[in-house]
Amino acid sequence: MSKQETHTFESSFVTEGGDHIKDPTIAYQYWGELNKARDNVVLVCHALTGNTAADDWFEGLFGTDNIIDPEEHFVICPNALGSCYGSSGPTSFNPQTGEPYRADFPIVTIRDMVRMQQQLLDELGITGIEKIIGGSMGGMQALEWCIMDERPRSAALLGMGRTHRPWAIGISHTQRQAIYEDPNWQKGYYTDENPPQKGLALARMIAMNSYRHPGDFDKKFSRRRQNDGDQFQVESYLNYQGQKLADRFDAVSYVRLTQAMDTHDISRERPNYEEVLSQIQIPIVVVGIDSDMLYPPEEARELADLLPHGRYAEIHSHHGHDAFLIEFDQLKAIIKYYLAEIPTRTFES
Repeated sequence: MSKQETHTFESSFVTEGGDHIKDPTIAYQYWGELNKARDNVVLVCHALTGNTAADDWFEGLFGTDNIIDPEEHFVICPNALGSCYGSSGPTSFNPQTGEPYRADFPIVTIRDMVRMQQQLLDELGITGIEKIIGGSMGGMQALEWCIMDERPRSAALLGMGRTHRPWAIGISHTQRQAIYEDPNWQKGYYTDENPPQKGLALARMIAMNSYRHPGDFDKKFSRRRQNDGDQFQVESYLNYQGQKLADRFDAVSYVRLTQAMDTHDISRERPNYEEVLSQIQIPIVVVGIDSDMLYPPEEARELADLLPHGRYAEIHSHHGHDAFLIEFDQLKAIIKYYLAEIPTRTFES
């Protein structure tokens, strides 16, 4: 059984941009128990619209004798700063106004997300992290963890690279423009009853075209019509996916999180990326996906080659970028093989 918790810090959180977030709160879910050394930890970082229920969206990696085993590990999945699933974000109440932040919530970075997670693990007295696992935006966080903290002892980075390249930034920009053009966004402030759902739904449709591969759409839909009508099946699918996200997610959170992903660049305000990565002395497997158009596999391969103890592995799938949330058999085999001999815990349970 998992437990859902929230923690509010006493001091304001100061973003990289210098904005102060008062009463900063982080939501997290955990499974299992900490050992005496408080270092039997698996940290799971979620992707863009993910939440803390890692046993749901990473279900194929959870379980006895699996990659993530709550009987052996203390598994923790925090909600990213800026999201809408319990951590401080645009839907949170601004203590200064008594109203939700909405578009007044500051721009945050991937490093801001990690710094808040570091504070949480400090509060929990966690001394070591056996494994960090993250895909896409989660992989960006996991990589920064390996740079910014000494506790990780191994990591699996899925479907990402050392920086957010112009292609990915361009796709994120297009999605944000769809939200900005929604009439409810253009009002400047909107209530829960009038969110920019149409803009968010359109942003999700744009995203889905980058998450999947043309061959996947060919296989799923071909040129078939929906119920022999005027609409293609692929159009119906995209409409459904767009509305599904609009019903569960917040538009400003989507904007802030995609902006955070655009900040991902390990060489930003640091020495060159080769020097930064050369300092990471833990085993890391970087997993590319052969059909990924959003983060092509050569980005993952480049990152692995730059890590002193990095290894590259590839998922073979027609699903595109989303394969890291689908191809669990391949992913389990890869992580077990490449991270089988990680440094032992500091002491026994």
